[in-house]
Amino acid sequence: MNIQVVKVNNDEKEILQNLLGLYCYEWSQYNKLDVNQVGSYKFALLDCWTEENHYPFFIKVDDKLAGFVLVDKDFAVRKDYDFAMSEFFVMYKYRTAGVGTYAAKTIFDMFHGKWEIMCHPKNITSMYFWNKIIDEYTNGKFELIKSCQEVVYQDGTSADFFFFET
Repeated sequence: MNIQVVKVNNDEKEILQNLLGLYCYEWSQYNKLDVNQVGSYKFALLDCWTEENHYPFFIKVDDKLAGFVLVDKDFAVRKDYDFAMSEFFVMYKYRTAGVGTYAAKTIFDMFHGKWEIMCHPKNITSMYFWNKIIDEYTNGKFELIKSCQEVVYQDGTSADFFFFET
């Protein structure tokens, strides 16, 4: 299996938008958002990915789209940090095969500095994934803040945060 993390080009915006729709559908079980009037999820911040300090990547397996990673500098809590994992998505077919692990570690290797990752605590799979990956990557040198009152999801749940340095 050949896993790649490749930068999204400006002419691939529609492809990223399609993947974001799948991501938003999956996320709707946590944030309780509805589809729009035409029956789709539109990721409102998509245009920002062409701006400075926003880094979109596709995850590919054997040259097939398997997900995406969106890194930025839009921090929810620690404004003095270097990078935030805005969105991270691996399609079901590729989960538990090491694709997410490879992609996350590749991104951490690409962007050295202090990281902030926000998680919805009801997304138990995501919480497990990030805890495991960050623990391995940092040799246990990270901070986890549960139920951060400063950031609340649309469903009223307080966010959990991982803070660490690469």
